[in-house]
Amino acid sequence: MSTTTLSQSPVKTPNPAPRTPGAADGRIGLRANLRHIGALVRRNALQIKQDPESMFDAVLMPIIFVLLFVYVFGGAIAGKGNNAEYVNYVVPGLMAMMGMNIAMGVGTGINDDFKKGVMDRFRTMPIARSSVLVAKIVVELGRMLIATAILLGMGFLLGLQIHTSVLHLFAAIGLSAVFGAALMWIFILLGLTMKTAQAVQGMAMLVLMPLQFGSSIFAPPTTMPGWLQGFTEYNPLSNLADAARGLINGGPVAHSVWMTLAWAAGLTLVMAPLAVAKFRKKT
Repeated sequence: MSTTTLSQSPVKTPNPAPRTPGAADGRIGLRANLRHIGALVRRNALQIKQDPESMFDAVLMPIIFVLLFVYVFGGAIAGKGNNAEYVNYVVPGLMAMMGMNIAMGVGTGINDDFKKGVMDRFRTMPIARSSVLVAKIVVELGRMLIATAILLGMGFLLGLQIHTSVLHLFAAIGLSAVFGAALMWIFILLGLTMKTAQAVQGMAMLVLMPLQFGSSIFAPPTTMPGWLQGFTEYNPLSNLADAARGLINGGPVAHSVWMTLAWAAGLTLVMAPLAVAKFRKKT
């Protein structure tokens, strides 16, 4: 009797799936993070393309505000027949107001995404949690720049003049964008904290109204009571409005610019970590 020896061939195991750098320890590299932000920015931009009505506030709000304040309040504040002079006063101030009003939409948008289950989908993806929030800010900054361009276009039609240079005008726009981005972290935190978009909008208005009308955006603080002048002096919107006004019309701007940048840095350093931590906890 002969025996046959059977040799077993080695079993081939499938190659392990490639891992995203940092996936093992839960950390995501800078390059991957930037790639995620870019993908989410495209997603948010496509949403706007599919729903162009979401741009109505950025397109129509600056037109309405310029016409309303120049022709309704301009004569009372600057004197009858001095509307052109008031245009040069109020339009730079409205640049500060644009950023705050656009920033409010970030909070309601974040809150709405949670209600629709969009964040549940992001939770299953190996992406940095902060990239979702940063992408929102990038898209809203784009909307804010569009609103600012329309605001300035309306201002030029009504007699706005640049007494400095185009570079100073771009500096005013950039300063408004920096401060607007800092404000967005506040409204993102509100959107993550409040239960409904209506609650976010209501709380945002409580923040917006005193800051906007208790500032130098619409009228010189010298016409206000003494106690309100004190509030106006430390109001960040006053600093931004005065800085933009000085950059466009000429005059001292160093103090207002540095105060605006300090406010923007402080708000970002405090609110951004709180918003990201709240987002991680909620997702």
